[in-house]
Amino acid sequence: MINRNFQPFRVEQFLSETEHGVAFNFSESGVHPMSLQGLVELAGIDLGALLKTMIDYPQVNGKQSLRDTIAGSYPGASADGVLVTVGATEANTLVANTLLEPGDNVVCFRPTYEQISGNAANLGNEVRWVDLIESAGWGIDAEALERAVDDRTRIIHVVNPNNPTGRILTEADRARIVSAAERVGAWIVSDEVYAGTEREGDTETPSFWGSTDRVLVVNSMSKAYGLPGLRLGWLVGPEDIIQHCWRRHEYASIAASMLSMELADKALAEPARSKLKARARRLIRTGFDVLTEELARHQGVFSVVPPQASAMSFVRFNLPIASEEFSMRLLREKDVLVIPGSRFGFENHFRFSSALPEDHLRNGLAKLNDLTGDILNGR
Repeated sequence: MINRNFQPFRVEQFLSETEHGVAFNFSESGVHPMSLQGLVELAGIDLGALLKTMIDYPQVNGKQSLRDTIAGSYPGASADGVLVTVGATEANTLVANTLLEPGDNVVCFRPTYEQISGNAANLGNEVRWVDLIESAGWGIDAEALERAVDDRTRIIHVVNPNNPTGRILTEADRARIVSAAERVGAWIVSDEVYAGTEREGDTETPSFWGSTDRVLVVNSMSKAYGLPGLRLGWLVGPEDIIQHCWRRHEYASIAASMLSMELADKALAEPARSKLKARARRLIRTGFDVLTEELARHQGVFSVVPPQASAMSFVRFNLPIASEEFSMRLLREKDVLVIPGSRFGFENHFRFSSALPEDHLRNGLAKLNDLTGDILNGR
């Protein structure tokens, strides 16, 4: 018997069904991916040595040198407090399955990437939403946060910088989240995959690691590093919690791939790490400028709170059409893919990724503007 209460992952379901073979794919959430050759050249990888890698089962919790490198980015963390996972997606799933018990609730900020919330709902846990305030630059509603958190709150989930808005939490908002978690003994689960993608300035978004005792940090090679095809992420936390997640990791995937670990190990070593993040920032900054220039061709139709980080913008539109229909017309008529805001719980928006080669970006935006003109003219 199929579980009829299962909630699909709305964003990923949309992408799974639409993204392959699209001429202008602006639905992704990371920067333009690198080729293997590009990574080999940027990181100075010895290709001969790489080719001698045994395609065997790797160390299940992650290659030792890779976990050492990851732990080094989180002051006070140990390699035994790091678990290498199949992307950040597995890390989030392991966290939900490890921490949540019947009767617990999870507090999430909306709009957001719904993986923790979806996992929680499918485990039978209540999800409590705190809407971000667009007119305040997508800041946190402090009163709503206080109302949402109670003594059954097990997780406060944060994506910082945010997906899809690109908002970086202020110090005041970070303090509110820490205070709310400490008040009830909740865990802060901080998805930090966009740290290093800052649009203004090169100071990296600070981690929640070390801000309070109950913190789990999720990250991956997909967004700031432009290496999503490695399907490699990690989870950092107290060693006892990581051990419990490791036991569930053995059921879920056994291990990430040997080749992915080898390549990630090289990519996260300096100076490759800094070079990859510098590349991401260049693409993000140029891409957002192109996006705003092209969207301005229809005055009064599009607006966007400038993202402080990430490859994405959450664009508001003023058109007589719902976001899902707008996105599907773009796909059918113009071969352009964006994600409708309804998939994030916000109508009259779409998520657009602009950290792409400029010519490709401009050509696709011209098609988006063509459809906009058609809609405005009643076609």
